[in-house]
This record gives sequence, C-alpha cells and structure tokens, in this order.
Amino acid sequence: MKKIIIAIDGPAGAGKSTVAQLVGQRLNYTYIDTGAMYRAIAWKVREEGLTVNDTLGIINITKNITIRLTYVDGKTKVFVNDYEVTAEIRDPSISGIVSEVAQVAAVRVAMVGLQQVMAQQGGVVMDGRDIGTHVLPNAEIKIFLTASIEERAHRRWRELKDKGFVVSLAEITRDIAARDKKDCERELSPLIQAPDAILLDTTAMSIEQAVSAILKICEERQNIV
Repeated sequence: MKKIIIAIDGPAGAGKSTVAQLVGQRLNYTYIDTGAMYRAIAWKVREEGLTVNDTLGIINITKNITIRLTYVDGKTKVFVNDYEVTAEIRDPSISGIVSEVAQVAAVRVAMVGLQQVMAQQGGVVMDGRDIGTHVLPNAEIKIFLTASIEERAHRRWRELKDKGFVVSLAEITRDIAARDKKDCERELSPLIQAPDAILLDTTAMSIEQAVSAILKICEERQNIV
C-alpha cells in the first residue's frame, strides 16, 4: 500500500513533536522534526556568539552547517556537523531566539529544501508551522494541532521542570504568546491553518487521545492503520 505524507502544523507548545513522533511509530513511518532543524541553526548562532540581528552571519552559518536527524529506539537525535545537540537545542535560551533565526529567508529556503528531499519518498510524518501550507502542500493528510495558550504554557513549564530548568509559568506564558505573534505575523510562511487541514484542539486531550484521533483520521482517509 502506498505510504503517504502526514503534515502536522500548529503553534508552540501544542505537542506537535510528541504526537507526530508517536504517530510515526504506530504507522512505522519516518518522523521528521522540522522544529529541531531550526533550533539547530539557532544553537549554532548562539555558539558562534552572534545576535539574531546579524543576518549575514546567520546566512553564512546556514551555508556551512550540516544538520542530520537520526531515529533510534523511538527517539530523534539531532546532530550539527556530527556533534549531537539533541538536549542542548531544547534549552530555553534557544527557544528565545529560534523564531527570529527562522525568519531569515535564507534559513527557511535551505531548511525547506532539505525537508522536501526527506519527504519525497513518502511514509513520513512531518511537523512544524508551515508544513501543510508551504513545505509539503500536497501532503495527503494535514492536521492543525492546537491548544489554549494556558495549556500550552503549562505543558512547556512541566517539560522544562522535568529537565531541571528553573523557569516561571508566567514567563513561559509570555514567551509563548510572543512567539505566537511572531509566527503568525512573519512575512515568510506565516503560521496559518491550511484550508484543507483538519483542526484538532488538544486542550482537554491526553497525548494518547491526540495520537488516536490522528490515527483514526488516517484510517478513514487511507485505510492505512
């Protein structure tokens, strides 16, 4: 049976990565975390001591960086020039600059091209903010995953707390609201729901319920489960 492409978009903290990864596991599909790719660029920007306003410096990094994703034991590992940055790119300091880095046109062009190559054989679950609208507009199934800002902030706070980061819930709420604004208002590939995407509000859902809902959609559309 033909392996299809599943695109999952949505705002920060909606649970896209967790849900998409589990959907990929259940379907035996490749999971591609596009957010991690942009975070990898942002990590390199920080490591080089650049600011988000140094557009030429960011472009130069993009031209010379090698980003590699591997999927091992149900988890995605991220490498920059063969150095693993899986944990480091989730640091709050990276979350604070990734939106600005992702708005640099050269960064998005490079990452979109790489993502399209990764998906061309099908059998892929890809999540991000412009997958269904820009990166993979011909994806057979498109999901727009969202939740209330309060719920998204609480999820992110709990995740960071479990990893040992000391951050306030109020600060995370402000950061997510600011990122929503930047993502929705950016000129290049803004965060919007594709006309043919299915809206899935997970505010009152568990992770398993969200995964099950998407698998049901897949079954109804393609009978692939």
